[in-house]
Amino acid sequence: MAGGAFATDGPVSGFNGKITAWVVITCVVAASSGLIFGYDIGISGGVTTMVPFLKKFFPSILRKKAEAKTNLYCVYDSQVLTAFTSSLYIAGLAASMVASRLITGLGRRNIMVLGGCTFFLGAAINGGAANIAMLILGRILLGFGVGFTNQATPVYLSEVAPAKWRGAFNTGFQFFIGIGVVAANCINYGTAKHSWGWRLSLGLAMVPAAIMTIGALLISDTPTSLVERGKLSQAKQSLLKVRGKHSDVEAELAELMKCSEIAKAANQEPFMTIFERQYRPHLIMAIAIPSFQQLTGINIIAFYAPVLFQSVGFGSDSSLIASIILGLVNLASILVSTFVVDRYGRRFLLLVGGIQMFVCQIAVACVLAATSGVSGTKLSEGYAILVLVLMCFYAAGFGWSWGPLAWLIPSEIFPMNIRPTGQSISVAFNFGTTFVLSQTFVTMLCHFKYGTFLFYAGWIAAMTIFAALFVPETKGIPLDSMYAVWEQHWYWGRFVQAPSHGQTYQ
Repeated sequence: MAGGAFATDGPVSGFNGKITAWVVITCVVAASSGLIFGYDIGISGGVTTMVPFLKKFFPSILRKKAEAKTNLYCVYDSQVLTAFTSSLYIAGLAASMVASRLITGLGRRNIMVLGGCTFFLGAAINGGAANIAMLILGRILLGFGVGFTNQATPVYLSEVAPAKWRGAFNTGFQFFIGIGVVAANCINYGTAKHSWGWRLSLGLAMVPAAIMTIGALLISDTPTSLVERGKLSQAKQSLLKVRGKHSDVEAELAELMKCSEIAKAANQEPFMTIFERQYRPHLIMAIAIPSFQQLTGINIIAFYAPVLFQSVGFGSDSSLIASIILGLVNLASILVSTFVVDRYGRRFLLLVGGIQMFVCQIAVACVLAATSGVSGTKLSEGYAILVLVLMCFYAAGFGWSWGPLAWLIPSEIFPMNIRPTGQSISVAFNFGTTFVLSQTFVTMLCHFKYGTFLFYAGWIAAMTIFAALFVPETKGIPLDSMYAVWEQHWYWGRFVQAPSHGQTYQ
């Protein structure tokens, strides 16, 4: 959800939006778009360990598992299997770039609806898949679905939530991703024993898709989006709903109209504008933050968690239970972020979470190196549980830092004229990095062994240093005054200048 600046697209610091019942309902419904992304992250790893699924589509992996001499790190090293998982992310990358155009013309809410419908269709195809081609087609449609919703939802939340609580409201998206992951892990555990369990697990993705699509149809678009499309009366009604019927919204509406007119008068191609020198900090953040989020290794661990835990010595059932525990820890930690992000700020959480994840990844690598080495022998029960405990601390560090903040920060730093473009670049790099990592993880695990965790630890160290040096604090800054954050920064100040001659940052 969101905090620290005004939620509608360009409110001035004098606009003190209150938390109303409708703004809570609207943000909760919008944030529920995270369900479909989370469900997919959680479901794919469990399904790929189910024997009936492997027997039908990947029998070679079952043969590997049956060979006692096979190094446990390498059991799931199959490029076709990883293509099943990672095809979603390359489709999401393509969808996010398309969505940057559509979100301006169709609005934030309608893109969420489109994403939900596309995801629903992909889930239906996956549930009824008869061959690998159907599986991949279904995954591609799922990718388009999450590409659309991941583009529209964080922007929607930042534009609707009240200024003071923009950070808290925006973490709601990551919270629903966490709910989706836990729900998927529980469903995998319940269906793993049945020959048709994998179909049920994949097909049930239609449920969160239906929930978020119906919900999106019941809420209005953001005032910013409505103003951009010339629907001024609807924009005023939307403002009255989220700010309260007794609020004076005329000044805020006038500011939105002014910002929109300035953006249109510039008549520049957003994809060209964002490469201008003054937007260099924004562009770098749009690339670095989502890429770093994935380079923590969290999504890899989430959708390969059952594979990972089986590889270190858990049985099939135990590995699924371990995945559920990991998801619950992550979910609880996101709630911590919700309550503290607007009090202690974004940078503080990024630094603390980064240090915590770094220590845990190093510790996991040390445990595996000392007990399993490069031979890939199973760990004893005690060491396997230790790995799980360390992974839980790691998941908690991610949940209150880079998890929600990688969606929040890009959604609040862009001025109005390049906001959809900036968000699309952010989402595209998120998916692009995830695609590369998911396509290479099981091969990396096979060849690097415990060194895989040192690889991620190195990236976590780099991103923590980057956050300390280059990520500005955006807590409590109105969106229309965000230029000051860059102007006053020790490094970015050389690129950004305050608006002048009657221009507005938004």
